[in-house]
Amino acid sequence: MAGEVFSVNPNTLNSTIEFLTAMVTPTLLISATGSLVLSTSTRLGRVVDRVRDLESRLSTLILTEDKEKVPLYEIRVETIVNLLDKVTTRSRILQRAMGAFYYGLGFFILTSVTIAVAGLFNIARWMPIPVGVVGIVFLFYGSVLMLRETRMATATINAEMDFTWELARTVAPENIINKYGYNAWGRKIRRTKLSKLVAERRTENKS
Repeated sequence: MAGEVFSVNPNTLNSTIEFLTAMVTPTLLISATGSLVLSTSTRLGRVVDRVRDLESRLSTLILTEDKEKVPLYEIRVETIVNLLDKVTTRSRILQRAMGAFYYGLGFFILTSVTIAVAGLFNIARWMPIPVGVVGIVFLFYGSVLMLRETRMATATINAEMDFTWELARTVAPENIINKYGYNAWGRKIRRTKLSKLVAERRTENKS
């Protein structure tokens, strides 16, 4: 009698373990998606702060009375407008990516729920698979958007660094700037599109 009370059916135990393992599996995806949501939210906050900073700088330039005393005034305004366009696009991409991650998070949670329902009531055992696949699709879509935003972030940094270099070339003495016209291998630094634009503007002003 005691042996019957404490006996365990191996098949039942294996089914229980498989059921619990299936429910825990989406938790890993939920954790990963939550990390992506957090990092995306942080990046979005920084981009919004960047937009506000650029808007403040643009307002200051526009309200400047003596614009001729501001080095590279027109190029400066054009660069800030270009940067505003880029960071505004980045903010929209980040909003869409965060929305995709939230949708994915919701579907992964729903996957755990459907696994529980299918295991307890033995109905619609196929349901967790398409629900989980939809969550993965949203996660993939959000990742693609983040890759696109990362490329735009690189372009934004490059545009600002190009302007900073051209500003340094304008205000710094020529003998100092000539020291930095070549790289470590003695090759002349390639001119950027902005440097060509600055040269054209200078030629127009002289003429």
